[in-house]
Amino acid sequence: MMIPTLENNSATDTFDYSTSDLSDPQTLLEVLLQLRERVVQEGEDIFNQWRSHIHRQAFLSSGLNLAHYMALRRYDLRPLQAALVPWGLSSLGRLEGRVMPNLDAVIATLGAISQVEPKALPNRPSIQTFLEGDRLLQQHTEAVFGQTLTHRRVRIMVTLPTEASSHYEFVRDLLQRGTNCVRINCAHDNPRLWEAMISHVRLAETETGHPCKVLMDLAGPKPRIGMAIAPNQQQRIFRGERLLLTRDLPGTTGATCFQANCTLPEVLDQLQVGATVWIDDGHIGARVESLTDEGVFLRITHASLKGSKLLPDKGLNFPDTDLQLNPLTEKDQQDLDFVAAHADIVGYSFVQSAADIKQLQQELSRRMPQPREIAIIAKIETPQAVSHLPELIVQAAGQQPFGVMIARGDLAIEIGYQRLAEIQEEILWLCEAAHVPVIWATQVLETLVKKGIPSRAEMTDAAMAERAECVMLNKGPFIAEAVTILDDVLTRMQAHQLKKTPQLRALRSWA
Repeated sequence: MMIPTLENNSATDTFDYSTSDLSDPQTLLEVLLQLRERVVQEGEDIFNQWRSHIHRQAFLSSGLNLAHYMALRRYDLRPLQAALVPWGLSSLGRLEGRVMPNLDAVIATLGAISQVEPKALPNRPSIQTFLEGDRLLQQHTEAVFGQTLTHRRVRIMVTLPTEASSHYEFVRDLLQRGTNCVRINCAHDNPRLWEAMISHVRLAETETGHPCKVLMDLAGPKPRIGMAIAPNQQQRIFRGERLLLTRDLPGTTGATCFQANCTLPEVLDQLQVGATVWIDDGHIGARVESLTDEGVFLRITHASLKGSKLLPDKGLNFPDTDLQLNPLTEKDQQDLDFVAAHADIVGYSFVQSAADIKQLQQELSRRMPQPREIAIIAKIETPQAVSHLPELIVQAAGQQPFGVMIARGDLAIEIGYQRLAEIQEEILWLCEAAHVPVIWATQVLETLVKKGIPSRAEMTDAAMAERAECVMLNKGPFIAEAVTILDDVLTRMQAHQLKKTPQLRALRSWA
């Protein structure tokens, strides 16, 4: 049975507010009761389609809450929200983790205001029931990242550089400064170096008393520039010029335009004229101009005013094209042998569907006696992954510890930078409804990590990352200092913000 997706359920509905006086509490109560009835019915319909995919008892309540949330968000609730605020009631804006308890609490209070007999209304939820979503999110977060010994709720993850394999003191320092999880990118280094890194992490855990999980990130089918050839020893490519993207190595003589080969040549067969192509994390933009036997001709649409360098190993993105690629490459299969034996968490790159999750689960089952004990992190970096997120969550969290990484680098290129903040919010909401932990990733404190001094915008971004369950820092010469500063920022923000809820501590700034 197909699991419903956001794409399939994207149509919105609304109540007819035009004839309703929502300033009247009795009318407002009737509309809320009608809404509740629809959410219960439609949510149960969604959950019943998911039920056969959920084998993990700990996720049953979370799956049902997610189904109720998806049913609720089919409707435009803004008039209701505005009508609830003057009565001092919840505007429903923070109910992700507790959909039915929040609705029932609002209905019970509005019923008291309207002097409606309580027996005619749903029971007011107990405090324990109302806070159950918070408990489940904490439980699922600990299942992925382990318990934290600090007072900081949000974990810090650090991508390990190659030097972590030979410098134990570097790893120990990261843990002492507050690192809760380390990431090993399987696209770099090799099993010998990975084993040395993990050995240093385990030793540092013992010596410092700070637990630290190991996430190993599968490289996935990332298309890249292989070799690049410039015409007439030209150093940079400019807007308006052409680039021939080939299946095989580009020719080295007689080139009249830039040439480069794609490391995944099967991608070129899926492109259409007019399709958008981005190169090097969006630094170079192009459109497919024509298709040839050699490959595709691109016309450069975006480049630096001084021209851009076309360098090997730079990533390729095709946001207009729904690429059909196996998410587990031959290299990933080889790396999984090591990951299954050494990692606590496996990071899944370019995952797009529940079938992709199932494929990884099957591969883990072939390599591990207890495959459901290892956690999976799905990296959300394509429009397809966003639209299929509910089914991804159900397939994964329904069987084992699971989390989501908002991989903002590729995601921004794939969906457009102007939509990144919007989609990031929606991912956070949906994951909170499923009580699934989220990793806030890509370019967090990047200037600080690389140059030693953060930008103002980076500090604000790091502060907003408190809404996730984990924040990831990439490698750089000042990574240790960045961990210390991020630890401080997250600890401070925890007194101000819990997910979407402001924490109204006493303000001392103007005392």
